[in-house]
Amino acid sequence: QVQLVESGGGLVQAGGSLRLSCAASGSIFRINAMGWYRQVPGKQRELVATITSGGATNYVDSVKGRFTISRDNAKNTVYLQIDSLKPEDTGVYYCNADHYDGKYLNDYWGQGTQVTVSS
Repeated sequence: QVQLVESGGGLVQAGGSLRLSCAASGSIFRINAMGWYRQVPGKQRELVATITSGGATNYVDSVKGRFTISRDNAKNTVYLQIDSLKPEDTGVYYCNADHYDGKYLNDYWGQGTQVTVSS
């Protein structure tokens, strides 16, 4: 089993910045891609950004140029730097990891961290 714990959310004014962190722990064999997703009430969880173990990144169009995903493989941690925050960025941000245990590929999720942007 792999556990993911997010941190860094909070209440911030529009135009501000936040840095989210997600640390993986447990019986880790190899973590492949990691990512951040966002969910607001009444809507489906949506992809925000992903990063491969080699550092290749992908972003949803609405956050390009404002969000930066990065990871520290030695620490099994993924980060999301969020700049120029907008009220529409408000939501619960979830961390995701694709973990290979030597036989199977499993998908793990964190508990989520709330980001609230005031106008």
